[in-house]
Amino acid sequence: MKQICRISIVLVVALFVSACGASPAVPTINAVDVQSTAVAAALTTVAQTQAAIPTETPLPPTETPTETTLPTDTPQLLPTVALAATFTPVAQNTVDPCSTRILASSPRGRETTIHIINTVKSQVTVSLYLNETASWGECGYRSYVLAPRDSVLITDLVQGCYDLWAFNSDPENLVNAYGAGCINNPDKWTFEISTGNIKFFGP
Repeated sequence: MKQICRISIVLVVALFVSACGASPAVPTINAVDVQSTAVAAALTTVAQTQAAIPTETPLPPTETPTETTLPTDTPQLLPTVALAATFTPVAQNTVDPCSTRILASSPRGRETTIHIINTVKSQVTVSLYLNETASWGECGYRSYVLAPRDSVLITDLVQGCYDLWAFNSDPENLVNAYGAGCINNPDKWTFEISTGNIKFFGP
């Protein structure tokens, strides 16, 4: 009886020791199973990634412009009218013959005398122009060069209206003057030249 108790105690102790001191058995993993699991996980990830990509929506087709021909207006024929063209000759511009004519040395008309006086301290050129006279049709230019403070007395002129220009290129006594006057008797008439103007006065 004591021996059975001893055996029982020994068995209990052995069971206790084996339960506490022994390390648990490590499960063994097959390499093929590990590889299959990894491939399955990779395929799952790829499938999830493809499912997450948005689907490409095609763009609507662009409208191709079509060329529409515009309606053409057909002009109506109007009745023709025969017109007789009349041409009026246009008068050509005629040059005044007095503008280029030299006044004759003995013009026709009633005689008079003109005195031209240069009061400037410089030589001047004088251009004397006779406007066309009503009775005789005389007209034209004459030119004179007057020394400083010089004068000229002209006795072969006729009564009428005269224009007189005086000019020079002397910068110290520059002359650019104009004067005019009409003569209606045989007495002496005077044109007096200064730097700025020309005075005209009768006898």
